[in-house]
Amino acid sequence: MRGPHNIMRLIRTGATLERTGAMRVFLDAMDAPPQVRVALRLLAWPFQWLGYRGDPATPPALRALTALGPAYIKFGQVFSTRPDIVGEDLANELRILQDKLPPFPLETARRSIEHELGRPVDEMFEDLSEPVAAASIAQVHKARLRSTGEAVAVKVLRPRIERAFRKDIDAFYFAASMIEFLSPASRRLRPSDVIAHFEGVVMGELDLRLESSSASEFAANTAGDDGFVLPEMKWEYSGRRVMTMGWAEGVPLGDNDALDAAGHDRVQLGERVLQLFLSHALRDGFFHADMHQGNLKVSANGDIIAYDFGIMGHIDEYTRKVYAEILYGFIRRDYTRVAEVHFEAGYVPADRDVTEFARALRAVGEPIFGMDATRISMGNLLSYLFEVTERFGMETRTELILLQRTMVVVEGVARSLNPQINIWQVAHPVVEDYIRKNIGPRAALRDIGRTLAVLGRYGPRLPQLVEAALIRQSQPAPEAPKPSRLTGPTWAAAGFVAGCAAVLAAVMLG
Repeated sequence: MRGPHNIMRLIRTGATLERTGAMRVFLDAMDAPPQVRVALRLLAWPFQWLGYRGDPATPPALRALTALGPAYIKFGQVFSTRPDIVGEDLANELRILQDKLPPFPLETARRSIEHELGRPVDEMFEDLSEPVAAASIAQVHKARLRSTGEAVAVKVLRPRIERAFRKDIDAFYFAASMIEFLSPASRRLRPSDVIAHFEGVVMGELDLRLESSSASEFAANTAGDDGFVLPEMKWEYSGRRVMTMGWAEGVPLGDNDALDAAGHDRVQLGERVLQLFLSHALRDGFFHADMHQGNLKVSANGDIIAYDFGIMGHIDEYTRKVYAEILYGFIRRDYTRVAEVHFEAGYVPADRDVTEFARALRAVGEPIFGMDATRISMGNLLSYLFEVTERFGMETRTELILLQRTMVVVEGVARSLNPQINIWQVAHPVVEDYIRKNIGPRAALRDIGRTLAVLGRYGPRLPQLVEAALIRQSQPAPEAPKPSRLTGPTWAAAGFVAGCAAVLAAVMLG
């Protein structure tokens, strides 16, 4: 399916952005250079008649993204948390994508629930409501358990959502392959691997049994976190396309006026949401990877309530230590150590100059310190970081994509609560605590103990394992496959395909 027929999908992406006026909105919001504006507009304008019309009653950005489908809505959700990149007005507009999309009918939801759980809805639930929230993948209904009278949230997948995502992901794969073929320099960013990672995340989100399991594990990990609670899972009323949890009662974290009226301290909430994310990522290696305002509430007693666990991130212990050392080095402004960690972890090729890399990192980090968030251009900072990684040959680390993406989202949430928040100062105590407990002589002794325990279990098998490894090493290497020719679009269409890929890249990468 990942063939040239996806060209039409890419053309329609650019055409829809142009037809709805969203192309100009996004380019203006991100202050795109004139040459980029001209190139994208020229590529999209002749085909705008092929674009989706969308709902003329909605603003251009919402009109385009909702018309294009769930995968594009996901990108809009990320932008909704970054007023520093797209501007306050557009960010507020895009927040509708978090949980206020058009719902599907209640009767359709009832049929899906009965088919999935194998029982009549009225036998399980009382007062199943009309949808109270609708997002790109599913919608939520409020109900009461007939057995106990407890208020619950019933999440139901949208009809045919799997097919809709599959269509977009196939087009993304095609665009990634064209970008890699037409621009060899882009291969270090591993666009196909990035799309594969996105596919894995989305496919997991489309199985609510996995979300139920993630919610249960996350609740166990965070049971001792002050000021942070999760709704209780209701396993008896959950399946692949339906999930039931306790009802989360509170003020939406994105409603600053309501938070102020309820007497909540937004400065303290902004700090807590950032510190909670860092604590979960570093301490547990398992974190909520979709922490936008639509998935967070504040209870009457000030606790942050998280829900919607369809996207969860996992990083192993070694990567956590690397990530913590990099953050701690930036916090301490020890750019030499930050550079050394990149080299030790293999993030930067060994033949590059560590001193030059440290100097480049200093140029990234120094402008941050001593400034409040309102004076930092995150767009310019990301642009310069991209230049640094390109100059030093760094490849995209797919295992860190979700962590980096979530950090962007959580930072945006924190800034929406307190625009003057100093990200580094807030992160300092969490990172320092992790460093103290996990990096140093005591942690090294603990790691040695774990290694000895593993060797103790596998000791009797070591001779056979070593012998098998030596046998494999002595065998001749298989003949390398011949490079395959490009199938699909011809050289005559290469320029046309490049333009389509550029349009999609602009949508995906901003």
